[in-house]
Amino acid sequence: MRDDIHPTPSGTPDSGAAQTLPSVCPLDCPDTCSLSVTVQDGQIRAVHGSHANPFTAGVICNKVARSYAGFVHGPNRLTRPLRRTGPRGGDGFEPISWEEALDLIHAGFSRAIAAHGGQSVLPLNYAGPHGELAAGSIDRRFFYKMGATRMNRGPLCGGVRGGAYESLFGTAPGMPPAQVLHSDLVLVWGNNVTVSNLHLAPLLKQARKAGAKLVVIDPKRTKIAEQCDLHLQLVPGTDVVLAMALAAELDRRGALDQDFIARWTTGADRYMAAAHGYTPDQVRDICGLPVGQFNQLADWICAAGSMSTSLGNGIERGRSGGSGLRAAMALQALTGQHGRIGAGVMAKPGFAAPKTPARLQGDHLIDPDTRVINILDVARKMLDPQMRIPIRAVMIYNHNPVATHPDQARLIEALSQEDIFVAGSDVVMTDSMRMCDVILPASSHFECNDVYGAYGQNYIQRAAPVIAQVGESLPNTEIFRRLAARFGYDTPEFRDSDAELMDQALDAQSPYLQGFRPQDMPLDRALEITTTDGREPVMCDSVLPATPSGRIELFSDRYEAEGGFGVPRYDPATRELPFVLITPSSSKRTNATFGDQPLSDGEEIVEIHPEDARRLDLQEGDKVDLLNDQATVGLVAHITDATRPGVLYNPKGTWRKSSHTGLTVNALIPIDLRTDIEDGACYNETCVELRKRAP
Repeated sequence: MRDDIHPTPSGTPDSGAAQTLPSVCPLDCPDTCSLSVTVQDGQIRAVHGSHANPFTAGVICNKVARSYAGFVHGPNRLTRPLRRTGPRGGDGFEPISWEEALDLIHAGFSRAIAAHGGQSVLPLNYAGPHGELAAGSIDRRFFYKMGATRMNRGPLCGGVRGGAYESLFGTAPGMPPAQVLHSDLVLVWGNNVTVSNLHLAPLLKQARKAGAKLVVIDPKRTKIAEQCDLHLQLVPGTDVVLAMALAAELDRRGALDQDFIARWTTGADRYMAAAHGYTPDQVRDICGLPVGQFNQLADWICAAGSMSTSLGNGIERGRSGGSGLRAAMALQALTGQHGRIGAGVMAKPGFAAPKTPARLQGDHLIDPDTRVINILDVARKMLDPQMRIPIRAVMIYNHNPVATHPDQARLIEALSQEDIFVAGSDVVMTDSMRMCDVILPASSHFECNDVYGAYGQNYIQRAAPVIAQVGESLPNTEIFRRLAARFGYDTPEFRDSDAELMDQALDAQSPYLQGFRPQDMPLDRALEITTTDGREPVMCDSVLPATPSGRIELFSDRYEAEGGFGVPRYDPATRELPFVLITPSSSKRTNATFGDQPLSDGEEIVEIHPEDARRLDLQEGDKVDLLNDQATVGLVAHITDATRPGVLYNPKGTWRKSSHTGLTVNALIPIDLRTDIEDGACYNETCVELRKRAP
């Protein structure tokens, strides 16, 4: 066995005194915090923030601090390979050896391939760990070599926001969040900062102390909205109406920067022709905002010297989500709010990281004729008897689809089919692992080597193991090395060590690595990504739009051809039930991670406005059911005026145990309704009824 597969962390005692070691948080969050981990007797005793990364600066979220040790060492930890002995979805499993587990997976996949070819195998993975190696390296090579069905994963989350950004700026990195200290007006749009972008909050506080105005645009009065200068509590899904009406109003006031538009943009004429179709009266009637608030925001934009906009993923989860994001970002270009520090769009600063994913993931192994399916269509494809090449084997890893996909009941039905072989790999037993025939125990990131970029800040980091691998668990890289060997894939790319993979994950010639090989990057400090000549990244100055035209493209030829969305437009979904359900990020979980930990015990709350509670004769703490024609889910009423009337809130990522029906709110979310661009999930267009549950 190679040293890099089962390392004993250097300097980590097997017993005795506690020791503090550096690490990095790998969860699907924009901040990618540096960590200090206290280890004693081979176990994690505490997790704190460290100052290795200046952006995260010693601060971490409560859920990581409170839940990670239990996640790694608790009773739900997977420590041995398992074989199913009972019905799918249950607890009937027995331990087996690694050799038996690999043989069973080989047999299950081979049956599917022999009958229907490689594309009958589906890797069902998303974004569990964000380490470059764990997220996509040997695993991608393995499935590419097999010729398995490929997946478009972006529509589940992030793809709409990414597509919207790239339609304007290409893959050029956006404004790093630290530059907000130089802004005098900040728009936080659809971003619940204190829950899902924690380290932006102190920067906003400093900016306000220096005189900046903070505007929060969100259907809910979030914690950051309670600390802002103006909160626009709009109707969910109407962001595009507000942003387009603002563009038209600023034009009427002569506040557009015509010189910047001429020099740095394309498509402005067609964009503004569409924008003038939106009015302040529509903002009042469609967005539900007072015209006075609309005019106040327009006044502040006109007066701003350096305006910046932070955009969260919440906007993308509605039918008009892509248009809302594009229109919000376009305001920066129309007003010339680029080209200087503190003016720009706080999105995609991680684009500057010198990643080399094609090399790491083995893109040369891809057969271009292999089909690609939308991750949202997995359940439908699995249940479709008419598919030319049916899906007959699935491997779930880096993902808990039962807890995260829309139309949960249909996905459970798809995974319950006994004629489909299902393998899985995870750190803990999840709702999705309970659907598997064979489970492989994965090591946590505290037990692995990896390198980390980030999608919400501009630092790269490396982490080494702080504890030995728990039980018989293995890193993702070794799991797929063993699978590759069992399938007879014996070329060198399937034998690369973790050290070699780290060197393949990043461009060692990049000046951002400061002369370090990726595998030798320091553990006690993060490396900042600036520009190649060391300047601050500033769009339309030190960073140029990476579009075909070399300019910010306000009109998208691609989106016009695909659906008539060359410019943003409002295309509302039909709402036939009395409530719209929003499922934002949770303060207890990162997506579904930690859903098994004590913070998530018991039934979850649903937030409801007092007017709606009075109409339904609800009291605080009443047990209620949310329902539509897809499912019924049990929750507990929390009455608060932080919501709008007619809008309900329940944090995402809950596990099936949280509801008396065995289903979560994901079972209520439609799968057939899609976003205007990128064919994404419309989580926040979920229409439901709410009823008090009988005692």
